[in-house]
Amino acid sequence: MQIKKIVIAGGGTAGWMSAAGLCQLLKPLGLEICLVESEQIGTVGVGEATLPHMRFFNRTLGLDERELMAATNATFKLGIEFRDWAQIGDSYIHPFGDYGPPGQTIPFHHVWHRLKEEGRSGRIDDFSLPVRMSERGKFGFPSDDPESLLSTFSYAYQLDASLYAKYLRRFSEANGVKRIEGRITSVERDGESGHISALNLESGERVEGDFFIDCTGFRAMLMGKELGATFIDWSHWLPCDRAIAVACEKTGESLPYTRATARGAGWQWRIPLQHRTGNGHVYASEFMDDQTAEDILLSSLDADAITEPNRLRFKAGMQDRQWIGNCIAVGLSSGFLEPLESTSIYLIQAGITAFAELMPSGGIDQRDVDEFNRVMQLEYDRIRDFLVLHYHATERDDSPFWTYVRTMSIPDTLKEKMDLFKSRGVVQEYKDGLFLHPSWIAVYLGQRVMPETRDPRADALSDAEILKLMKETEEIERLLDGCPAHETALTDFCRKEAPVFS
Repeated sequence: MQIKKIVIAGGGTAGWMSAAGLCQLLKPLGLEICLVESEQIGTVGVGEATLPHMRFFNRTLGLDERELMAATNATFKLGIEFRDWAQIGDSYIHPFGDYGPPGQTIPFHHVWHRLKEEGRSGRIDDFSLPVRMSERGKFGFPSDDPESLLSTFSYAYQLDASLYAKYLRRFSEANGVKRIEGRITSVERDGESGHISALNLESGERVEGDFFIDCTGFRAMLMGKELGATFIDWSHWLPCDRAIAVACEKTGESLPYTRATARGAGWQWRIPLQHRTGNGHVYASEFMDDQTAEDILLSSLDADAITEPNRLRFKAGMQDRQWIGNCIAVGLSSGFLEPLESTSIYLIQAGITAFAELMPSGGIDQRDVDEFNRVMQLEYDRIRDFLVLHYHATERDDSPFWTYVRTMSIPDTLKEKMDLFKSRGVVQEYKDGLFLHPSWIAVYLGQRVMPETRDPRADALSDAEILKLMKETEEIERLLDGCPAHETALTDFCRKEAPVFS
């Protein structure tokens, strides 16, 4: 059966990213795309921090970066600061960029390991342009010149997710996507194939389609309830199951990074936007009651709260299949991983992109279905491992929660990665999935996971070669001396003429 009409069930960030992405990525096919959502059903809408991949998604759609940032009250983001994770008092930044100069043949952390052992260097952070830029509260655009130090980093956004969804709605409707207001009450399926044939709305309207995208959030109305996907529960590895979100007034200049501060039974986020600061407390209800969690959050805000606390309940995990028949799940209907590393919007993007690449040209081919499920399984698995690392690689024993995550069994795939790094300082490489070499280095070293040995090529470097590498820190500081404050760069970019990429 030729697919001529795609129906998206649900709006919010997942729904409108799907609509915007598919109306552009599949534009040559001339498909009809419609989205069904109800104003009566709220969206989670608390995810405000993103990853650099989102920039490239927006560029693929042809969105104007300056206009988008202004419309969503966005700020620039160079990474995430983690406080109190390995030990209380510790702090490190996971940057969107490499350590050391461009064009290295030896992984730089091995060289830094030698320098540290010889007493010639303290922090590996001093060899990271985005870390030092963040610490100094500055921002500059990356360069496309591979020889330039400015090519060693990228950036993302901290934005209002609800405004981003509204922006994409306007874009999608302007590009032919039809929005239908209504609450879905039931699903019709073909008696022979079992495929979904239509959505029935509370108004009595019937919305037919050839292919369906489930963006109904935690309810997973199509993928879970109707098609029978099984939820794989990862709460034994990621025990946080609740969150409280609240916005507060902006104080001072906004910083170009998100902050994640470890608490007694979870962690607290701080995300600076142009007009306010987003805050939230993610915690494990087995180890902390709701009132205590709320008190901790409200007592540690920068300024007065300007919204009522928004309480959320969730369970870490994913659907065992995210494509069944003529339906895929995107966003919260496909699974949930806490926003510790700002992965929610990335997973939406990954699902949309994978589907566009595997879009059936005729009838649905099970090989395409299997490949989509394989790719998305890898995406979730690898993000899961990375998140579990943050909890497990700790020396904290000051609460039952930290004792549990420090001593718990971990996924075999993560154990293999950690054992390899601890023994030889090697970061396991992989093709599919998020978080590559620099990201793992940031968390390993930031949380006191040090390798027992290093690459022998680092020990073979001459003093002249070592001194040349150490001058890298001087070059970083020289560049930053001429770099504007983040707030200034943001104002100039959103309101004046400025290059999107230098």
